[in-house]
Amino acid sequence: MSVFLSDEQSLPLDLAGLRNLANLVLEHEAYPAATEVSVLLVSDEVIAEHNTRFMGREGPTDVLAFPIEELEPGCPPVSRPGTPPPMLGDVLIAPEQVRRQAVEHGVDFDHELALMVVHGMLHLMGYDHADEEEAVEMEGREGVILAGIGVRRP
Repeated sequence: MSVFLSDEQSLPLDLAGLRNLANLVLEHEAYPAATEVSVLLVSDEVIAEHNTRFMGREGPTDVLAFPIEELEPGCPPVSRPGTPPPMLGDVLIAPEQVRRQAVEHGVDFDHELALMVVHGMLHLMGYDHADEEEAVEMEGREGVILAGIGVRRP
């Protein structure tokens, strides 16, 4: 698995742990070993620009996912010899916004950040929460993955 992680913001974070968590999501969802994904840790300003440009919403948000292609939840792409590896897309996370959310919700910052990594990765894999049924499925996947690293969702 190839997780490119870029830290373009100022909060000190456990980058190796975040990369390992992204890899864990890929493994948990049975993605091919050659799968590639980018996780970018960005400032509030950068994520606010992307939020406005691509989502039509003002201000910073916690996480944005930009999948390269539409995938069906639970159906990882097949890796074939002689073809490029599956490339899922990019996950942008704004740790400053995540920190504010953690304080607002009374949860541990590292747990909230882990949720954002898992949440963004699952979006790249086709999971969504646009309706109740999808939300239940996605939150269930998040809960199982997070429980595997000792994080419980409130």
